[in-house]
Amino acid sequence: LFDRLVAMPPLSRAASRIVIVGAGASGVAAATRLLENGFSNVQILEAESYVGGRVHTIPFADNVVDLGAQWCHGMAGNCVYELVKNLDIVTPTGKYFDDIVLLRSNKDVLPKKLEKQIKKIALQSLPGESSHAKGSMGSHVVENFWKAIDSHKPEIDRNVAFEALESFLKHQSSIEGSDNLFEVSGQTPNEYDECDGDQHVHWRSGGFVQILRVLMKVAPDKPNELGVLDGCIKFNKTVNQIQIVPNRQLLVMCDDECIKADHVICTVSLGVLKDKCATMFVPPLPPPKLTAIHSLQLGTVDKVYFEFDEPPFPKDFIGFYPLWLKADVKKLRKSEFAWLEGITRMHVVTCQPRILMGFIVGEHARKAACLSDEKILEGMEWLFRKFLKFSWPHPKRFLRTQWYLNPNFRGSYSYRPTTADEKGVGPWDLRAPIMVGDSYPILMFAGEASSRYHHSTVHGAVESGWREAQRLIEFY
Repeated sequence: LFDRLVAMPPLSRAASRIVIVGAGASGVAAATRLLENGFSNVQILEAESYVGGRVHTIPFADNVVDLGAQWCHGMAGNCVYELVKNLDIVTPTGKYFDDIVLLRSNKDVLPKKLEKQIKKIALQSLPGESSHAKGSMGSHVVENFWKAIDSHKPEIDRNVAFEALESFLKHQSSIEGSDNLFEVSGQTPNEYDECDGDQHVHWRSGGFVQILRVLMKVAPDKPNELGVLDGCIKFNKTVNQIQIVPNRQLLVMCDDECIKADHVICTVSLGVLKDKCATMFVPPLPPPKLTAIHSLQLGTVDKVYFEFDEPPFPKDFIGFYPLWLKADVKKLRKSEFAWLEGITRMHVVTCQPRILMGFIVGEHARKAACLSDEKILEGMEWLFRKFLKFSWPHPKRFLRTQWYLNPNFRGSYSYRPTTADEKGVGPWDLRAPIMVGDSYPILMFAGEASSRYHHSTVHGAVESGWREAQRLIEFY
């Protein structure tokens, strides 16, 4: 059908009507790059009431917290870091997280020497960039971990090793964004290009939203303005359908209006594509793209934040990774607090010493998202009593995320599952534009999930927005 649509003479950059669906990092990157290159009719339709999507910084306690993306992962070759490195707004975290302890559910802290040994074994059990690991990342880790434990001298207690491995698998799942590592492709290290440098470059007291302000050229003294995108964004606009019609045009259908366009860049999350692809696109998307949408996965990683009047932990205690004794986790799974097994770590927030934060991953995060704030707080207080030898004060304020429940996201960030290996699909299928004829890119796709080498990151999202903007720049 796309090839049979009427061919029309190309428009100019100034005259072409560009609609971008989503004002997340990729949508903002695409729009600002287009405006810089003479495209003056650029419109963003955003379903939420703010700019950023899964970059969502809000005021909290002494400054701000990030509900979504929090750290700039790497420095060399990271476009986000390159944009801000000379602006004095980011700082490498360094070895801050090295002081988070491994804490057992009997309140025992693993000795530092043993902790270092087990962490080293666990990290070395991950498939490397040059490995050809078949199957899942989880199976690769488990096999290599136990080989190393069995041959380690002096002997490491297998019960402690098992608890640490379970904790590591959950923590690594929160990094990948998966329910568990046994869903994640063992080829992920070959598909993901980690930028060299500190993997937790933080935004001091300003939050990740600062990258959006840089892209939009927002003045530092006017942080709530939209900069070059002023007048280009319509908020609370849910796109229900994108129709490709004759004469190389599109109709973008919202609840209350129909917008005509010459090109559309769709930046909605992979979770939204999964939910809506069957009805969102007319004509239907081609089979390879549909296979990629259904094969790639968007995981759930949620956060909990607690504000206290004073720092909640002793000065020499930053936080902990919970290690569950087998008997304790068996009881936990039969209790109302079973979702607590999904907590991967708790720690004090950089630049916010009165704030404690934690991560909850996968199926447990989705279950916890359905509970009331009161039940979440009750469960967290139970967790702290179970693990900590010292008492902790009641928080003055509590905040949590529910990314999966939001229909405008349906999850946190993408990962490559083993099913994508089996079907031979990947981000390259997701990013492929819908063409009219051989050369007219009428419907394009951006977003972190479409980034071949930097999926799951904000720099991957920004790069994808620039990529699709460049496609139109080159066309015109």
